[in-house]
Amino acid sequence: MAQSVYLASTEAHAAKSTVALGLLNVFTTNVERTAVFRPLVRSGGERDAVLELLLGRTSVDLPYEECVGVTYDELHADPEGALATIIDRYRELEKKADMVVVVGSDYTGVASPAELDHNARIAANIGSGVILVMSGNDKPTHEIAEAARLALEDMQSHHATVVGVIANRVPEEQLEEVGEALQSLGVPTWTLPEIPLLQSATVAEIKESLGATLVYGDEDLLAREVEHILMSGMNTEHVLERLKEGQLVIAPSDRPAVLIAVIAAHAAESFPSLSAIVLNGGYPVPDSVDRLVTGFGQRIPILATDHDSFTTAQISSRTRGSLTPQTQRKVDVALAAFERHVDPASVLQGIDFTAPDVVTPLMFEARLLERARAAGKHIVLPEGEDDRILRAASTLLARDVARLTILGDERAIRARAAELSLDISEAAVLSPTDPELVEQFAEEYARLRAHKGMTLERAREIVPDVSYFGTMMVHLGLADGMVSGATHTTAHTIKPSFEIIKTKPGVGTVSSVFLMLMEDRVLVYGDCAVIPDPTVEQLADIAISSSETAAQFGVDPRVAMLSYSTCASGS
Repeated sequence: MAQSVYLASTEAHAAKSTVALGLLNVFTTNVERTAVFRPLVRSGGERDAVLELLLGRTSVDLPYEECVGVTYDELHADPEGALATIIDRYRELEKKADMVVVVGSDYTGVASPAELDHNARIAANIGSGVILVMSGNDKPTHEIAEAARLALEDMQSHHATVVGVIANRVPEEQLEEVGEALQSLGVPTWTLPEIPLLQSATVAEIKESLGATLVYGDEDLLAREVEHILMSGMNTEHVLERLKEGQLVIAPSDRPAVLIAVIAAHAAESFPSLSAIVLNGGYPVPDSVDRLVTGFGQRIPILATDHDSFTTAQISSRTRGSLTPQTQRKVDVALAAFERHVDPASVLQGIDFTAPDVVTPLMFEARLLERARAAGKHIVLPEGEDDRILRAASTLLARDVARLTILGDERAIRARAAELSLDISEAAVLSPTDPELVEQFAEEYARLRAHKGMTLERAREIVPDVSYFGTMMVHLGLADGMVSGATHTTAHTIKPSFEIIKTKPGVGTVSSVFLMLMEDRVLVYGDCAVIPDPTVEQLADIAISSSETAAQFGVDPRVAMLSYSTCASGS
């Protein structure tokens, strides 16, 4: 039988999905097979957004349909029959998992006074320990503590076992006070801060709420969060004074001067990067303005709606954001907050957890992040023009995994990150053509390669190459390591290290390895990129180096020699 945790709240908008994300992250580090179950989902056939998000982060590949119980309509029609169905479906799912995170209802389809009771009955009948998620948003400390006490008693009256209480969305300055107030409950308690970004809607969500159309800009940028809203009903100069990073600007469609000014400001390096512009009122953009807007070449989404100014502002401000697989920045921020405020050991202790012997891909990845965070190294990323690098950098920075330097044009890189709703503000962005560093690196490179006839003039031409530039940073102690290869070949990436860093003492052959993440273990394959046809001596060197690398990654090295082909099968 799988262990499980049931997340239940006493009201809507307690942000259980943030807690579920954090718990899944804890469990995937320690459990072989993790799964998610939603006992109640909305009626109407629309797939549950929370479940969609969490399914992508479990280690058991289960179809959506196997992870849901019943709809709210089915619960209303036959409460006892619905409970029996929920139990049956949960029992089938738990056969395929070792740990299940059960995410309770959202107060969207059941009368609120009875909803906690429904969750308590479900938790008791599936034998799941309950973690109560309380909302601390806009509430005094005593009210949060009293609500938690009453919810705890209600759960216990329905024979559900409460294993913890989390006060979520608590103002930062109130965290310590709330934490102390909850200690009297007699169960483990934690507090998580209110993070406005997590409640922010994306441009796509506001577009849908308004029934708006995309008239200009890049559809891929609709996933950016709207962190502020500005109703631009004032003179242009006053609109410009009030622009903020990540802002959605609502402008009357019959005032093209405002549209032009806002787009120009968005394009200017000295102004914030906006999330979107909404033209309200339903008036068409004049041809001359259309040519000008198109000529700016900006990717910022510009939406059009027939609503008047008040209605547009009202709908936009009331649109609630959600965590989805597309909102990477929100997911990163939510995980980072959970990691900072919730001790994993206290969670595992509360559910009487026993660690398995196997290592799954998600467990391996999570443990690598933990080790990297503890090491606190400085890494240079030479391929700053690649969106994948920017996304990875945003995640690593949000979760305090490493200090980063990204190579490339700072203005272009930061602008692209803002468009993608990524936060790389803590990263250094360094131009590989920086004159001072190019001169320093060229002098050192010329010295190192003097025996090959390298001149200072030729070195100045070579070191601005990002692979050489990043390698020189490592060589001179300006970074601890370099990660590259997303857009550059293996040869382009490692050639500078052959010339500059060279091999460590005792290693005669440079080789590489792949970490192959299997279902229940990690295998190390080498060499797959550097020496295609090794000699006997090189093969021995590769085996020794690969086993040492495996040990560094926590893999017990047992060496097996594999051949490309046997006899004539490869001919």
